[in-house]
Amino acid sequence: MKKYDLDDRLENFAASIIRFYNDKPKTFAADYLVKQLIRSSCSSALNFGEYLGAASDKDKSNKLRIVLKELRESIRNINIQSKAFIYEETELEILKKENDELIRIVVTILKRY
Repeated sequence: MKKYDLDDRLENFAASIIRFYNDKPKTFAADYLVKQLIRSSCSSALNFGEYLGAASDKDKSNKLRIVLKELRESIRNINIQSKAFIYEETELEILKKENDELIRIVVTILKRY
């Protein structure tokens, strides 16, 4: 596996969400969930950038909690899509795996604060 720093992994995760859903069929439910998933995955990457620039430990902790919140929203969204059969479980597996790993990493970092 290629080594990434967390900043790159979060950006790559957001980009992979955008690429995955770029040419998918449109239904009302899929459109709603996909737009929200793109927002939450991109927000996790953007807020991690804020974390990197935070001045105090308290501010860093707060920004990292937002990253975690957005990642948890993303995994919930992917799970709903799977359970509603909007997309096949096998299609979503790579996204779910990366999302889960990112959550675990962020939780580990948060334990320092």
